[in-house]
Amino acid sequence: MLAPRKSAGFSLLEMLVVLVIIGLIASLVGPRLFSRVDTSKVQVADTQVRMLRGAIETYRLEVGRLPAANEGLGVLYSPPADERLKARWRGPYLDEQVPLDPWDNPYVYSIPGANGMPFALYSLGADGVRGGEGNDADIGFLPTQ
Repeated sequence: MLAPRKSAGFSLLEMLVVLVIIGLIASLVGPRLFSRVDTSKVQVADTQVRMLRGAIETYRLEVGRLPAANEGLGVLYSPPADERLKARWRGPYLDEQVPLDPWDNPYVYSIPGANGMPFALYSLGADGVRGGEGNDADIGFLPTQ
């Protein structure tokens, strides 16, 4: 008769080998995944700017003017303080409060925009400052330089 066997398990060496293999795979795949996250944030910012632009244009059609720079984008969700404008306001023009860009910065809204655009609406990109290239580039409808 065979003697009963000790409980089966992994040795410390086997566990270390598996952890090294997992670490190697993560070091190869991780950077590729993180570069995709940055690219997707740029796409989200572009989509949100276009959505906000549509809401601004709808506001302009109903109220008869663009939101003033001092009112900002908040007037797309909450009625303006001016009673004459409040009477024409048919909002909210957004389902929720004005979103932050994917890097948790507010979108910049100013008047006038570039090339005959009545307003500028943009995200400052990943670095949060004007200008930049790649993921740091400004995204949206930019102001005159």
